Amino acid sequence: MKRYFGSYGGQFVPETLIKALFELEESFIEFKKDKNAKKEFMNYLREYAGRPTPLYFAKNLSNFSEASVYLKREDLLHTGAHKLNNTLGQILLAKFMGKKRIIAETGAGQHGVATATAAALLNMECVVYMGKKDMERQAPNVDRMRLLGAKVVSVDKGSMTLKSAINETLRDWVRNVQTTHYLLGSAVGPHPFPLIVKYFQSVIGKETKMQIKRKENRLPDSVIACVGGGSNAIGIFSAFVNSSVELIGVEAGGESLDLGKHSATLTMGKPGILHGALSYLLQDEYGQVADVHSVSAGLDYPGVGPEHSYLKDKGRVKYDVCFDNEALEGFKLLSSLEGIIPALESSHAVGYLLKHKKMFSGKVVVINLSGRGDKDLSIVRSKGVLDV
Repeated sequence: MKRYFGSYGGQFVPETLIKALFELEESFIEFKKDKNAKKEFMNYLREYAGRPTPLYFAKNLSNFSEASVYLKREDLLHTGAHKLNNTLGQILLAKFMGKKRIIAETGAGQHGVATATAAALLNMECVVYMGKKDMERQAPNVDRMRLLGAKVVSVDKGSMTLKSAINETLRDWVRNVQTTHYLLGSAVGPHPFPLIVKYFQSVIGKETKMQIKRKENRLPDSVIACVGGGSNAIGIFSAFVNSSVELIGVEAGGESLDLGKHSATLTMGKPGILHGALSYLLQDEYGQVADVHSVSAGLDYPGVGPEHSYLKDKGRVKYDVCFDNEALEGFKLLSSLEGIIPALESSHAVGYLLKHKKMFSGKVVVINLSGRGDKDLSIVRSKGVLDV
């Protein structure tokens, strides 16, 4: 199993975790070969999570944008986002390995909720680390995690957002590696995590490819997905990367492209090591990890998955930005046009389509609607979007 995508990836972790990563890699290989394990996973996706999710033709948005726009409705998956695909898979993998305890990090809270949900279903102890700032702006998801039986630990060090939450989760894993599985939520981190997350999220792309062929009798012209760490994007891109379909990853442009005002890692960053892997990274002039910002709690991360870094250098995926105000416009417009309230993460993909209407005019476009937006209403209200 390859540990690098081109020059990106690897295992830059404390020596105490190397054995655990080797064990995880070997178990993952065996898990994929085990017919009963795969059958159990697919059954949970179908009967519990609600797959396949629809590929919805957004007629009103299409008329507005002058493109044929389809939405891959991951917001309709149980818990309201794509995250459950990965958490169900990884907790089944953890049980396959004989682990008894699950730890996870979360930013927007959707991964935390999905982890707590799958842990409750499969009777696993669950601890979720979350930055103090994110806990304040994603309070409904904190309540959901606690109701589901998870212990939510507030991280008040560093940035007090996703980066700090990952740091604390890694520290926990070092202390409890024998009994604990770290359920990483995005396609980041040391090998084999990026491959594991891609494997469990690739169901999005597989479904989308079959669905769009049935609806249009061909592949789409473009597939658009937001990119923070990159799991929803790599999940949908995986089915199209070997085709001629245009793939667009939309990063958080934040308030501006000045350092510290955005989270556009692939657009403005350079290679560096963060959280156990070599990938693109936002750094200051001294090589230190930079502060980041996004109106979306799920996108304000200074790194990105190593495969996305490779796809950028290869030129296979176009990575661009959507600014806070454009994402908020996408949030408002999709809600009013289609009666679908998107997560602020997904709103970046919608906002990008609206920003580049001329570029997509006449094309068949698929947007990965990675999550629903009820969790973000307090943020949107604070920005005046709900003012009449």
